[in-house]
Amino acid sequence: QVQLVESGGGSVQPGGSLRLSCTASGINFSSYDMGWYRQAPGKQRELVAAITNTLTTDGTTIYADSVRGRFTIARDNAKNMVYLQMNDLRPEDTAIYVCDARTFGGVNYRGQGTQVTVSS
Repeated sequence: QVQLVESGGGSVQPGGSLRLSCTASGINFSSYDMGWYRQAPGKQRELVAAITNTLTTDGTTIYADSVRGRFTIARDNAKNMVYLQMNDLRPEDTAIYVCDARTFGGVNYRGQGTQVTVSS
């Protein structure tokens, strides 16, 4: 059974930091591209950051323009985990953040999400 479980969300003031974690089970983790999406009320789902698999690539990272320089994605294949370090958080970063795992062949799994709220 495949599971992606997110943790680390919460409430923080503008300028603060949070680190999200996603623990994967039931998949060959190193072969999956991992990503973080977010969904805010009234907005389209947005890819925040992604890191490619390390089975066939070198773990390249990509970021949405809105978070580049503030957020960092990283993976630990030994622990089957992917992280999203979020610094200098802004109110517009408020959303549900969802962990995503996918392969080039089209297999895709998502977690339930974790709420991030940035407010003064």
